[in-house]
Amino acid sequence: MAPIPKIMKAVQIEQTGGTEVLQYKDLVVPTPKDDEVLIKNDFIGVNYIDTYFRTGLYPHPKPLVLGREASGTIAALGSQVPNSLGFSNGDPVVYMGLSAYAEYTACPAEKVLRIPDGITSSDACAAFLQGLTALTLVEETHKVQSGDWVLVLAATGGVGGWLCQLLRAKGAKTIGTVGSQGKVNVAKEQGADVVVVDQPGQGDVLKTVKDCTNGQGVVAVFDGVGKDTFERSLECVARKGTVASFGNASGAVEPLLISKLSAKNAKVARPTLFNYIYTRDEFEQYSAALFKLMIEERFSIRIHETYALKDVARAHTDIESRKTMGKLLLKP
Repeated sequence: MAPIPKIMKAVQIEQTGGTEVLQYKDLVVPTPKDDEVLIKNDFIGVNYIDTYFRTGLYPHPKPLVLGREASGTIAALGSQVPNSLGFSNGDPVVYMGLSAYAEYTACPAEKVLRIPDGITSSDACAAFLQGLTALTLVEETHKVQSGDWVLVLAATGGVGGWLCQLLRAKGAKTIGTVGSQGKVNVAKEQGADVVVVDQPGQGDVLKTVKDCTNGQGVVAVFDGVGKDTFERSLECVARKGTVASFGNASGAVEPLLISKLSAKNAKVARPTLFNYIYTRDEFEQYSAALFKLMIEERFSIRIHETYALKDVARAHTDIESRKTMGKLLLKP
């Protein structure tokens, strides 16, 4: 491998705000701590959570290099990285950690995985955080069964597309919402049985849910939109069903009066992926399941666009527009 440089390009914020606060600049290449791995990033995932840190919805000390996931190759190992992890310099890996919007990232070794043969670096990055999110939602937040009617909001988004594929594989029946007519066929290709264009005058989500379920409602709503759709999600869910509110694309959900749930004995969950893969065993278990779906079941990996790292502002503008389909990647 080429020698590790002293200086790298990265995207840092020093204050919260719009895309104008994203600074593409020179920073010192980090030195890995004893339990960390230094990774030369090939592809960096863009996720909605990145915009939450940028805008201040999720507070974090500044300055901050954004980014929660990437793929690349190991450039250096900390002195106490366990041999049991089997890492060597030059290994192709994918990881979840902080400060991924950079040419190099130091990440705790416990959150790094070797990319299996048969999966490209770009596909590993595109699938990792969003695929694991979807997998844990249908296995842990609400254990979906064959024949269940389920509502997936933003069905052609990164997590939504994975949810539709997983639900189809489970034999569930999926109602998917999309933001435009041009996304309908993509949602159906991903696995949605019924697709609603969720725009004024084009589709009625609640009516569609009632029509499909004989008025009973869906057993689970997977809602990554947040503020604009949460109350409707409560209306759509069946008696004893679950509303999984896992994102804030339209803003944070207002405080909930818990007594509202008693009308249906409904459950509301606000899950985060990181609490489902907290231990190394959980991380490996779910990642192995994801890689198996990619290799053996040939789940499709939809990449919306790969942007140069210096064009990060355009990537954030695009993901916030909610007009994209699939994963957005950055290339250092």
